Amino acid sequence: MANRKYDLEERLISFSIEIINLSEELPKTYVGIHFAKQITRSGTSPAFQYAEASAAESRKDFIHKLKIGLKELRETFVCLKIIKSKPLVNSEELEWLLKECNELISIFNSSIKTAKKNLSSIKS
Repeated sequence: MANRKYDLEERLISFSIEIINLSEELPKTYVGIHFAKQITRSGTSPAFQYAEASAAESRKDFIHKLKIGLKELRETFVCLKIIKSKPLVNSEELEWLLKECNELISIFNSSIKTAKKNLSSIKS
């Protein structure tokens, strides 16, 4: 179990680094700077939220932290789609980021569902 936790943490850190790299490639225009700031905040937040969830004080707290991470991933996904559609950069990493973000959304969704199921089975 600890190995899976570590793998997801490392995956989120790698994702964060690639988001930072992308933000540094965005043009130094008003729009580019806006998107750089936005995607840096939302794209690095899931790693922080996962770290907080790992040290949660309760199962409810764990679920809450994961939900915040999920919201940030969804925000990042839309931001990536806008960057691609505009296009603001010609980055080969953009497709990988979109795919990885979508996979991380699925992982967070599954983790939240499992944690909620486990929480309700404890209450029953």
